[in-house]
Amino acid sequence: MLDIPDKLKFIFSDYKFNLIQMRSCNNLHFHNYDINTVFDLSSSIYNRDYEKINKLYKNQPISPELALVVGAITESQELIDHALENEKKGAINMCTALEELKKEGVQEGLQKGLQEGLQKGEVKGIIQTCKLFNPDQDAALKLIMDKFSLSQETALAYIKKYW
Repeated sequence: MLDIPDKLKFIFSDYKFNLIQMRSCNNLHFHNYDINTVFDLSSSIYNRDYEKINKLYKNQPISPELALVVGAITESQELIDHALENEKKGAINMCTALEELKKEGVQEGLQKGLQEGLQKGEVKGIIQTCKLFNPDQDAALKLIMDKFSLSQETALAYIKKYW
């Protein structure tokens, strides 16, 4: 317990409250339906139990406000954005929202993979060109480190792979 001087005690309230761990709150039941929904969805997202979400919320729309709270709790900017976009339309189908988020994630992954693939191709081309015109590996190492902002360890791995 925190020791607060008597002259400052009037400033602080000694509220008692329960801490709940979101990942393991499956046995909790609240009187308010919306609170149950927020805890259930958040817990399911943390536990990556998307089948449960699909089963329970497939045909059950939730309000954008609830989706916003769930997005804030789970730190899902995509879910927050989806809730804000649908605020004027009304209820959100959680399964549809998660499917859209999944598609967006796949698109991001594909884009990132494409960029990484292009970078590896460029690195390989530079290394092979350096090998043809200048058999000095150190020059190639420095060049790809500078051009692609690579660590020396990563650049050396590329040199070993493509030289």
